[in-house]
Parts: sequence; structure tokens; C-alpha cells
Amino acid sequence: MSGHIEELAALLHGKKLAFFGGAGVSTESGIPDFRSQDGLYSKQTELPPETLLSHSFFMAHTDQFYDYHRRNMLHTSAQPNPAHTVLAKWEQSRLLGVITQNIDNLHQKAGSTRVAELHGNVYRNYCMDCSKQYPLAKVLEEGLPLCDCGGLIRPDVVLYEESLPTAAWQLALEWLLQADVLLVGGTSLTVYPAAGLVRDFCKRGTLVIINQSPTPMDNQATLVVREQVGVTLAAVDAVLEERGGIM
Repeated sequence: MSGHIEELAALLHGKKLAFFGGAGVSTESGIPDFRSQDGLYSKQTELPPETLLSHSFFMAHTDQFYDYHRRNMLHTSAQPNPAHTVLAKWEQSRLLGVITQNIDNLHQKAGSTRVAELHGNVYRNYCMDCSKQYPLAKVLEEGLPLCDCGGLIRPDVVLYEESLPTAAWQLALEWLLQADVLLVGGTSLTVYPAAGLVRDFCKRGTLVIINQSPTPMDNQATLVVREQVGVTLAAVDAVLEERGGIM
């Protein structure tokens, strides 16, 4: 991998960066991804995850939704790994921001402040009637989480059949328009419309992909690294430090 590390360090040095990440960014923190051999979608369930995590299922079968959500989507003991910590460090120099499909809050735990959460965050929850905000602890309680007003509390995440949040999307577009290099890590690049951001960037900037399995956009990337994201970013950061930092 050393050759790829040197090449990647050279590509990033002195450039304006944006990072686009998926579930593979958090696997090194012990959170399963979705589509790998041991991922969430490999588990045997009566209904597919796309159904269990859909808006219509949430509305019609709220008890079952929360049972699945609590067992599979909440990883409260997970801690940031080197991917998160390096990106938080780079925010102080040339990283414009992190665009993430993850909902686990690990980028913020590591210290990142410029994070566009395309799919929301399980640590934010709100009443569907009065919009009062609630911490994750409320959702972890047994039974349906209900607001003081009696309304149903739901996680502030994007379910299947729902649109992506406009504010996060606009923030992502802003960073991508400014970036020289887009560093993509830990994503299959098959989930739209989020993957469309990467496809559009390829028309005007340098794309780097760090993913352990092939993606549909590998042939459009200047560099593809088949390695864990955290391992790779930590190695690149070490090289950049030897060269005086990412600046």
C-alpha cells in the first residue's frame, strides 16, 4: 500500500479537499456496514431492511420499526476511529467539510464541525407534533417514545421514501464547488441521489476512492485504494506531517 499512500499524499498536498463517506468509514469503529458479506442486509429478517426502515412502515408499524431501529441502528458504545480523527484534524487546514451518509455522529465525536449529514443523525430526535427535540436516551427507553405533548417522537434520519434534507444537500454542493479533490471513502456509490454528487464532481475535479470493494465510479477516479479508510488516512496524514502538514 505504500506506493498508493505516497501518491495520495501528493494528490492532497496543497489542495482544497472535500470528503464523501459511507458506512465503511465506521466499520473500523465496530459498526456494521450494509452491503458487505457481514453487513446489515445479510441478516435474515422477515422483511427486507428497505421495508423496515421505510417511511410507510414507520407510520403503519411503529412498534416494529422501533424494535428494529434499536437493535440494528443504534451503536452508543462506538468511538471514532483514525478516519474520523484525521478528518477532524484536516478541518483545521484544507478540508472544506465532510459529506456523510452515516447517521452515527462519530465525525462530530471526533471533533469535526463542518459535517453535511445527508441521511440525518440518530442522536437527534423530535416530536412529530410540536417539534420538541429529544436526546437519544429518550428513544432507548422501552415502548414508543412519546413527547410531553403526547406526540410521537421519531429519529431525525432519512427513511426510505423520504427526501434528503435540503440544508445538508446545499452545504455539500457548496463544498464540492470549491474543492480541487474529492476524497471518497467507505461507500459503494450505489445509493442515489447521494452518489450523484460524486458523479457530478468527476466532471470538474480530481476523484480519489478508498474502498475495499469495487464501485461503479472506479474508472473515473484518478486513484483507487483497496484498503480500510482509517488505515489509509492515518498513513497519508503521517506522510503529510513529514512534509510539513496538509497545507
